[in-house]
Amino acid sequence: MSRFFASAAHDADAAACGCCAPLSRRSFIGAAAGAAGALSLPATASAQAPAAPPATRERIDTHFHYYPPSIQKSGGLAGPLIASWSRAKALEEMDRNGVKTGMLSMASAPGEWFKMEPEASRKFVREINDYGADMMRESPGRYGLFAFLSMVDVEGTLKEIEYAFDVLKADGVNLSTSYLDKYPGDPKFAPIFEELNRRKAVVYFHPTTAACCTGILPGIGDSWIEVPHDTSRAVLSLLFSGSLRKFRDITFLWSHGGGTIPMLSSRIDWLSNIQIKNRKEVAPDGIEAEFKRFYYDTANAGYAGPMAALLKLVPVSQVVFGTDYPYVSTEANMKALRGAGLSDEQIRAIETQNAKQFLPRLRG
Repeated sequence: MSRFFASAAHDADAAACGCCAPLSRRSFIGAAAGAAGALSLPATASAQAPAAPPATRERIDTHFHYYPPSIQKSGGLAGPLIASWSRAKALEEMDRNGVKTGMLSMASAPGEWFKMEPEASRKFVREINDYGADMMRESPGRYGLFAFLSMVDVEGTLKEIEYAFDVLKADGVNLSTSYLDKYPGDPKFAPIFEELNRRKAVVYFHPTTAACCTGILPGIGDSWIEVPHDTSRAVLSLLFSGSLRKFRDITFLWSHGGGTIPMLSSRIDWLSNIQIKNRKEVAPDGIEAEFKRFYYDTANAGYAGPMAALLKLVPVSQVVFGTDYPYVSTEANMKALRGAGLSDEQIRAIETQNAKQFLPRLRG
């Protein structure tokens, strides 16, 4: 699967954000314990007053995490925020902030999970998706589901896609930006994307930290820099492998404002024009035209700088509200968006309207 936690020694905040390198189980649990103090920081933000009164329950949160009991207890996603997560608290967070529907997804998983034997991996993934579907049944209208996929086990992933869409009625699938040493444009994953394209699926990406780049700057958190960069690597992997041109019926949703893509789009466009011989084949209408096809969420990226860059790249209609709850509170994301210099009309489109364009469940 992907890397979730880095060692607490080089960044407890990375654990709170949900993205890092594979560790042994003993080191993994030890790192989580060491990070406990820092993990409590986002909870403080949750206690702040909302940035604006919710007034009506209309917001749609496209980036809302959940945790089946076995994951809460496993040590794989340890820490006070995860251990104390509950269905009741999730609904309280939504009600307090006027969130009508939260789209359930998993945060990036530890790298060791991707090393499971196929049978164990399939059981693990099924448990996660069944738990999300049960949350939808328990609270009708409050949740949608981006079904979690293992990807590394291609045969098992294809079976889980069938189950997720045909049985659970999932709204899309939840992928990681990288899987150990592989990115989504890798030929190994082509059968999976072919099936997702056939189904005209929504594919939601959550970032992680690449194996190459964990802890390369002592004292600097992987989540500060590497998580956004891994999103960009995933985008470029799909683009320059020709996957974006081939799989035109997939709707792509990228977390955290697309990572560094909005800031680097022109640079990528210019340099690839010089260095990539088949550029016209993979992007006949231009590099930035491909980036404009995507949707992007605002989770921890709704601030003035990131939003200015993103809205220079895409129209506001391509931007949707996301929080990364419980790592970042709904209130903090609302406050950021309201400090980004946007009009009330733009904020309403982001928070309540734009996700309805590609998620039919939300139109009722």
